Amino acid sequence: MPSGNSAAERLDSIRERDQEISRAAPVAAVIMLADRFGRVAADLRVSLTDRCNLRCTYCMPAEGLAWMPQPDQLTDDEVIRLVRIAVERLGVTEVRFTGGEPLIRRGLVRIVTEAARLTPRPRLSITTNGIGLDRLAPSLREAGLDRVNVSLDTLDPDRFHTLTLRDRHADVLRGLRAAADAGLTPVKINTVLMRGVNDDEAPALLRFALEHGYQLRFIEQMPLDAQHQWDRHTMVTAEEILTALKSFDLRPDMVSRGTAPAETWLVPGHVDAAGEPARVGVIGSVTRPFCGDCDRTRLTADGQVRNCLFATEESDLRKLLRDGAPDAEIAEAWRVAMAGKRAGHGIDDPTFLQPARPMSAIGG
Repeated sequence: MPSGNSAAERLDSIRERDQEISRAAPVAAVIMLADRFGRVAADLRVSLTDRCNLRCTYCMPAEGLAWMPQPDQLTDDEVIRLVRIAVERLGVTEVRFTGGEPLIRRGLVRIVTEAARLTPRPRLSITTNGIGLDRLAPSLREAGLDRVNVSLDTLDPDRFHTLTLRDRHADVLRGLRAAADAGLTPVKINTVLMRGVNDDEAPALLRFALEHGYQLRFIEQMPLDAQHQWDRHTMVTAEEILTALKSFDLRPDMVSRGTAPAETWLVPGHVDAAGEPARVGVIGSVTRPFCGDCDRTRLTADGQVRNCLFATEESDLRKLLRDGAPDAEIAEAWRVAMAGKRAGHGIDDPTFLQPARPMSAIGG
């Protein structure tokens, strides 16, 4: 990989070429990211780093992982360029920044700022563990971020430490409050229940979310742990989650979820921060797969396109970027990558193989 002035010169050359192309054809043809099953990917998940400041036991070992070498990671300019290509040429309308933990990416505010300047403007969100959000929420809102998803699996600080191996529970709660105060709404909470660990907390977590105007989403634990110890038989299912919430007398939500992964239920007698009927969601990725409606495309922190969360193959856009490929060529490579998407994740298939990359290196 070029370094120093040669890298800067190459980047300037690429920018000049793209500007010339844009001047020659100011309106680039938009060709959607369609696959052979008729699904169109309009939701881009961008992993900004594989690093994380927690050690959630269902995600990675206590000692952590071998992090991605810095030269392999996309630069801020490369991330911004790929997001621009996705929005302007491929019809992406929603961009979510993930990790690892995206808040530890130094260029995060700049990346969000540049994404918010795109035309048409995409909806922008972040999935985070909330640590540092109390400090960054106002800047992210000013940069153009629309909302956040914050991971929180327990209301008990001691249990939080057991799950994450860090004493940062209070930081997460401060982050949630700061996000709401900054207007990054609706603030959504992502919760993974684990049998014998925190599966008794479903009602308390929902009460907490209702009291603060947050939207709670329970997520079935998926086979994306670095240790490859996931066991379907110990997973808390969507049906079990709903059973645990019977006391709330949930009602089916008549509003279609469209391509959203969560099935939602109304919580009678409660409203959210916007005064709308309060809802709780369950993402049954394993037992209630929604592959037929999936509209997501994923970009890893090292510039690889993944057409499915559980894909075992990737397509390299970083090499095209660094070899000086024009936008049109990169967009075409992205389209080809998405065209080969499988009908479903295949977790129930006896031949299913867990991806080599864990969730922290893929992005949610």
